[in-house]
Amino acid sequence: MMINKRLIGIIETSKKYVVGKVLLQWCSLVANIVMMTSITYLLQHLLYKTADINSIATTFIIAVAVLIIRFICTTEASRMSYYSSKEVKKILREKIYQKLLRIGTSYKEQVKTSEVVQVAVEGVEQLENYFGSYLPQFFYAMLAPLTLFIYLSFINILAAVVLLICVPFIPIAIAAVQTWAKKLLSKYWGQYTALSDTFLENLQGLTTLKIYQADDFKNKEMNQESEKFRKITMKVLTMQLNSITIMDLIAYGGAALGIIIAATQYRAGNVSFAECLLIILLAADFFIPMRQLGSFFHIAMNGMAASDKIFRLLDLPEVSKKTQKIPVDCSIICSNLKFSYDKNREILHQIHLQFPKGSFTSIVGESGCGKSTIAAIFMGKNKEYSGSVKMGGIELTQISEDNLMKNITYISHQSYLFKGTVRENLLMGKQNVTDKELWNILEQVNIAGFLKNKKGLDTILLERASNLSGGQCQRLALARALLHDSPIYIFDEATSNIDVESENDIISEIHRLAKIKTIILISHRLANVVCSDTIYVMEQGNIVEQGSHHTLLAQNGVYKKLWETQQSLENYGKEENV
Repeated sequence: MMINKRLIGIIETSKKYVVGKVLLQWCSLVANIVMMTSITYLLQHLLYKTADINSIATTFIIAVAVLIIRFICTTEASRMSYYSSKEVKKILREKIYQKLLRIGTSYKEQVKTSEVVQVAVEGVEQLENYFGSYLPQFFYAMLAPLTLFIYLSFINILAAVVLLICVPFIPIAIAAVQTWAKKLLSKYWGQYTALSDTFLENLQGLTTLKIYQADDFKNKEMNQESEKFRKITMKVLTMQLNSITIMDLIAYGGAALGIIIAATQYRAGNVSFAECLLIILLAADFFIPMRQLGSFFHIAMNGMAASDKIFRLLDLPEVSKKTQKIPVDCSIICSNLKFSYDKNREILHQIHLQFPKGSFTSIVGESGCGKSTIAAIFMGKNKEYSGSVKMGGIELTQISEDNLMKNITYISHQSYLFKGTVRENLLMGKQNVTDKELWNILEQVNIAGFLKNKKGLDTILLERASNLSGGQCQRLALARALLHDSPIYIFDEATSNIDVESENDIISEIHRLAKIKTIILISHRLANVVCSDTIYVMEQGNIVEQGSHHTLLAQNGVYKKLWETQQSLENYGKEENV
């Protein structure tokens, strides 16, 4: 009943804590039986006026000892629950993270980021409760009635048998609800994911929504998703309340039946007063563990629904282990390269590209022509391409992602800087580097002076380095990239949306780097690609022209039109000022 062997197998280290909690609960139950037995026999002695000071003192000592034992058991059981929950969170989140690392940068082709976040946070939290609360209670709910049955069978077999027979009605009631509840909770988690996806998208695009005053439209869309989630949540709560009501009726009915049997057996002279009272007091204990298990029913169902999503993520197909390394000759050759995000709309149409080792090659064209798609293919983000992409004569699909990342450094206009210090962000590019080397790199990208007026390498960066300007962010991103020191560098619109001074400094550094590295520069601004050995001009997913800057101007084609248009815009007003 809601026991997933695979799930329990994954959290192997949590088993000992689950077992420990069950044993502690059982010890508490045994102690309670001892106390109840002592109290009932004392009451019988008091009724018949046969009690003395010794029997009262003995019962008092037993009661105090039992309370201490139960306190210790309860405290230690809570600790076991905590340790179990901690192991679950640690192991599952590590497995999810390792899975994403194995899938690599192309994970978005198989699963939404919002779903990964939901599974890793809320989904794991549900399983924390499953292991910390439901699972120990499940085994204890099996053990407790059997223990009570064995004990009461020595007192009155009829009462023991009847009470034991009534206990399974609670799990039967749970099982009756389970099929419907499983489908309902599957819909609940699906709607939860949809709401999370909508919320994440609106949050990321909040600035854009405010600029275009489209926030009211998105607010209505969000309200619709929220209303759907509210309705499915209310259905889940209704299901939980109904199941609790059914379990209460069975539990209280069973306890009442135990009282009736105890009274009839006492009347028939089959049990003593103390034994009758003991059956009445312990009758509830037959049902309380199973009733508590029922109260954890929604936790278990949520845990099962969450585990389905976690396993769906963990079972995503992985590309077979690649061992090929990029040779020293890291030239790149693309033949008949095609790619589609949507099978009905092809982005790249059988293009041919060559990037010789040590060359400075640029790709230009209007937005949406496929430039950045090519860079994403080279970085392994877009894997579902057709045709051939070879690096050093080895097909890209045969090169391990680790080796790919070691040999290629990618810098875009949105290079991510993490919350933390400048030093921490730079050390991602290269470990075991001295502060002097870090300062040399910062001098190289012309941001050292700014940082020296702050806290130097210990300058704090906020999330996405929001406390720096766009140009300063790009300078830091370039410094980190230079520390990485890879044979190939891809600059994908790395100077977009930054100040002119920063753009000029970054372009100068790219030109310097081009003398010793293989450079692929993707840029919308043609003035930045003039010094390139080869320029590929793209239009609607096709390579329409290629050659050096001067060669392309002489062709009087697409490149020349773009060049003249940009030059006229950049020089507009300058002649009048002169």
